[in-house]
Amino acid sequence: MDLGSIDFSFTAVLAAVLVVIDFMIRVLSIIYVPRNRRPQTAMAWLLAIFFIPYFGIILFLIFGSRKLPKRRREKQAEINQFIIESTEGMDQVAQDEPWPTWLKPVVELNRTLGAMPLVGGNTATLHSEYEESLDAMIAEVNKASSFVHVEFYILSVDSTTRPFFDALESAVQRGVRVRVLLDHIASLRSPGYFATIRHLKKIGVDWHVMLPVQPLKWKFQRPDLRNHRKILIIDGNVAFTGSQNMVDSSYNKRANLKRGLRWKDLMVRFEGPIVAGINALFITDWYSETDELLVREGSLAPAANSTASLDAQVVPSGPGFEGENNLRLFNSLLYAAQQRVIITSPYFVPDDSMLYAITTAAQSGLDVQLFVSEVADQALVYHAQRSYYETLLRAGVKIWLFPEPTVLHAKHFTIDDQVAVIGSSNMDMRSFSLNLEISVMVRGAEFIADMRELESEYRAVSRELTLEEWMKRPRRSKVLDNLARLTAAVQ
Repeated sequence: MDLGSIDFSFTAVLAAVLVVIDFMIRVLSIIYVPRNRRPQTAMAWLLAIFFIPYFGIILFLIFGSRKLPKRRREKQAEINQFIIESTEGMDQVAQDEPWPTWLKPVVELNRTLGAMPLVGGNTATLHSEYEESLDAMIAEVNKASSFVHVEFYILSVDSTTRPFFDALESAVQRGVRVRVLLDHIASLRSPGYFATIRHLKKIGVDWHVMLPVQPLKWKFQRPDLRNHRKILIIDGNVAFTGSQNMVDSSYNKRANLKRGLRWKDLMVRFEGPIVAGINALFITDWYSETDELLVREGSLAPAANSTASLDAQVVPSGPGFEGENNLRLFNSLLYAAQQRVIITSPYFVPDDSMLYAITTAAQSGLDVQLFVSEVADQALVYHAQRSYYETLLRAGVKIWLFPEPTVLHAKHFTIDDQVAVIGSSNMDMRSFSLNLEISVMVRGAEFIADMRELESEYRAVSRELTLEEWMKRPRRSKVLDNLARLTAAVQ
């Protein structure tokens, strides 16, 4: 038989097999991909699979599932039940001033989704300057007598953060139990990761990486499911949370240093019963990574301060929960607003539901303002964010651009003069679906007044973006913005 004809036959068979495989991939994708996904997310994945079938299906197999491993989700359910049982009866808060009628359903929603109660008798202090925030955390660690719980998305020892690590070392030497959690991939991608790990070992803290991607140790999940929380708890009496990572404000990256970029964040220091809720979230993550359940330390809730006026509720979110807790909270508050909505978000890439909620508020005559950075460190997210500006501006949203070279990294918003939400969550689909986040809803006139003062500080240095100016931007920017927006839905 002619070898040429054999080669031709083999090639023809191979081509036919590939055609059949390609067809089956497309058919099965249409059946499977849309299940339990937003229509725009499913469409984005289907487009990727149809246009680049083999590469697209590989990407989908790696990044297509938003669920954490089954055992981790079971642990989350165990912790939720523990929180519900240990906080029974804590939902009662003083109502010296009448609540707005819309607040009770929001509180109940948060309790249902995240298990945490609304608790009264708290105090809160804003720390909006990077060094000031760091100094405040160091001062509290230096007072620790029982335990220190540290949890950061990025934890890095450098010239700025070394005093914090020195405080941890000193605490260990005093006999304080110091536990440290850091996100594996986020910290690994940051300069100085291995030096940081060596330093943690040296100073004697009990440390673990969160959501490790270590296939050789049989530790693996979708690699971009990350723990984005920033939490510090001292003795169960004081807690810090917000947007600031434990790293220099330049993130020690060459590109940032070259451009002179510096991050501006917000951390909040809490005292009162809310500290137990924040600590419960640390206990959840510690249990998930170590199988050690710190029940005794989690059940010690500080007493309410009779002179403190703040009600607060922790709202955890992430792929360990069935619903998108933070998105549901944000949308509920947006629709409840009667007067004003003021949002600060470094990465603002809303899904359709949030975009409708914000534009509906503005079109209803409410004062809706959005603070974003004029400059960004992530080009893709930056352009995706810009793709929403025209819709927002046409609806009547005021957009304030915080001046470069500062990246406004704070994450918070206020509703009327009633409620504020602060924490680690961006208003983008990554924070809604892929990241483990912490949000704290706070009600109290004093706290809202502090937030208003902070917003005024932002406004004083920012410039307002007008629709007229925006429509004159170069055509290439419009193209980049719209292309980046397409990628935002692939989750």
